[in-house]
Amino acid sequence: MTAHPTQGERAPGPWAIAFAGAVALAAAMGIGRFAFTPLLPMMLAERLLDLDAASWLASANYLGYLAGALLCTLQPQIWARARWLPAIDPAAMVRGGLVATGLLTLAMAAPLPAAWATLRFLAGVASAIVFVYTSGWCLARLARLGASAVGGAIYAGPGAGIVVTGLAVAAMVAAHWAAAAGWAVFGALAFGLTALVWRTFSGPAVQAGGAAAPGAAAPPPAAPAHGAAEVAWLVGAYGLSGFGYIITATFLPVIARGALPPSPWLDGFWPIFGLGVVMGALGATRLRIHGDLRRLLAGAYLVQAAGIGVGLVSPTLAGFALGSWLLGLPFTAITFFAMQELRRLRPANAAPMMGLATALFGIGQAAGPPLAAWILRRAGSQQAGFTLALGVAAGSLLFGAAVYLAMTRWFAFAAAGPRQPLR
Repeated sequence: MTAHPTQGERAPGPWAIAFAGAVALAAAMGIGRFAFTPLLPMMLAERLLDLDAASWLASANYLGYLAGALLCTLQPQIWARARWLPAIDPAAMVRGGLVATGLLTLAMAAPLPAAWATLRFLAGVASAIVFVYTSGWCLARLARLGASAVGGAIYAGPGAGIVVTGLAVAAMVAAHWAAAAGWAVFGALAFGLTALVWRTFSGPAVQAGGAAAPGAAAPPPAAPAHGAAEVAWLVGAYGLSGFGYIITATFLPVIARGALPPSPWLDGFWPIFGLGVVMGALGATRLRIHGDLRRLLAGAYLVQAAGIGVGLVSPTLAGFALGSWLLGLPFTAITFFAMQELRRLRPANAAPMMGLATALFGIGQAAGPPLAAWILRRAGSQQAGFTLALGVAAGSLLFGAAVYLAMTRWFAFAAAGPRQPLR
């Protein structure tokens, strides 16, 4: 049953909605998905796993993310055939996913390595569900309030979570904590963040695609239809960004420790990546977009490729710091732009397309760590292996940028009618 604001309560405004979305993604993504990255060196040092096992553990999480995204994609078809199933409340899906994130993160503190892959897989499922339904719920409500541009702030959440977990792990290392304690702390933090936004994710149901629930006001007229080929190229190019960033995002602290002498700054690269994510997401809210978002997407991919390249060309403290920042800067801005494009192409039914795009993103993520592990096993050294793997990742981003630029010629933007500026 969906809760409605009681008399005397005010419906949340644009920035309250964006804040709730950011906090939800900080928990589900910054903790549920990415806490593993800063904790990995601690787990390696304690010999809880090796790099090969770490690669597969990371992939389990990304495969779970893929499974969750596919579930979101297929949900309308499943529910259309099984009419006995209860209606989906996006806000309830967000709340359930956040509770699952806290439980699964806490469970990683248990000395049960045989269960870790399953726990990481399920955490991936939960994070995808939270991502898709948070994006849809928040973007739909912001569009109704005429504040679509504020939606970029939602995607500052993962970066904020990354900064917090990265700095927290640096303090844990200095205090000689065990990795299990880190997982326990992050599980408790996930529950705290969930409690912070629990009440906001309530109210009249709004479908993730932006259409109102029965009895609500009718949605605005749909934009002209777009062909399946245009949508396919867009979601395919978006999927490449999953592969393009994930090797660095999974192994950044390990790569830095292998390339640089011991230094307290080695634990700072991951928070710098998160800071870039926050800055890029907030910067996206300041853009007055009148033109083609595919050009912005291409530019964002080029920035990420440059971030990888800086670390390869200049494996120094300054090089890794700049590279980490550049890699993070467009990270969630890419998601914001891509989701807005999907809402333009499929205004009345965006949720399945958001789920499909997220699924392809998940495939790219899941492919990255095993490829890196395969290259490492065959390389002459760990540094040479990571150099080759990162080069492949940068190449995928360059290809994705080329696809977006080609789309501006293949599928003329003017054919869709003029885009209204995001307000």
